[in-house]
Amino acid sequence: MFARTQRLLLRPGWKEDASALAAAIGDFSVVGKLARAPWPYGQEDAEAFLAADHGRLPNFLMFARTHGAPRLVGGIGLSECDGGVELGYWIARPYWGLGFATEAGRAVVDIADRGLRLPRLIAGHFADNPSSARVLQKLGFTATGTTSTRSCRARRSVESCVDYVRTAFARGRAVAPPRIGYDREDAIAA
Repeated sequence: MFARTQRLLLRPGWKEDASALAAAIGDFSVVGKLARAPWPYGQEDAEAFLAADHGRLPNFLMFARTHGAPRLVGGIGLSECDGGVELGYWIARPYWGLGFATEAGRAVVDIADRGLRLPRLIAGHFADNPSSARVLQKLGFTATGTTSTRSCRARRSVESCVDYVRTAFARGRAVAPPRIGYDREDAIAA
């Protein structure tokens, strides 16, 4: 499965992406915001992630669409967990604040709504990552009012996690799907 937005190509990771993945995510300021990624994150970790079976749900690397070689911007995907289907994402530090998480998130939420017909998505972010809260709100997620605790492998600690939910159907009617694309307001606000 692939998806395209105005600025991004979302596609599964390939073994040839291992070096770029290790370089992009191998920054503690990135990996320290993720639950399952180890620290330090190296070539072997990237190769293992790319070789793993991620199941039936989409798991994408985000590449900036350019006239030259595509640049790895981050990763985004859906995964099954005890509470349902969870949205997760990360952005490499050089691309923070440019609206890429929101843009990719809109595409993946659209796949969840229209393609997979998932009635509900969950998400969360570590309490010390308010930027992720803004992305989730733009994608139609609302805070549940609860916090949970989650292990962070990179930090080797248990952290507070703010929980979110997004329901695709309200009172039997489909909620308007998120707008796929990009505009200047998204880049400024993300």
